[in-house]
Amino acid sequence: MKIGALARAARCSTETIRFYEKAGLLPAPARSESNYRQYGPAHLERLRFIRNCRGLDMAHDEIRALLGMIDRPARDCGAINQLLDEHIAHVDVRLRELRDLQRQLVGLREQCRAEQAVDACGIVQGLARMEMDGPARGTHLG
Repeated sequence: MKIGALARAARCSTETIRFYEKAGLLPAPARSESNYRQYGPAHLERLRFIRNCRGLDMAHDEIRALLGMIDRPARDCGAINQLLDEHIAHVDVRLRELRDLQRQLVGLREQCRAEQAVDACGIVQGLARMEMDGPARGTHLG
């Protein structure tokens, strides 16, 4: 199948497929005489696996490690269990961070109970004087 058919079957974009190929998560497909990518069932299965891992918020390095283990099926799955245990621990840390973030946001919101001029807004004043604890968190904002 061509890249568009693979994208439809995996419910993703062609850009996602190209990205995973470039990242080394999805093997490069064979090319037709006219240089079109030609994907097979193994590509679809691997792409679904990658997307399911991403849906569980696994990092590319974690997925790469899992794929490496899958590529050696005769080995035992102890390393897979360990990887998942580590991922669960990361999720626990993120949950604590999100609860802390929620408390901060609720505290800020409580500083402005009524509409007023922006320069008198308790939220704006609170943001201006707030001290962040510890190093900056790794968020989508950087």
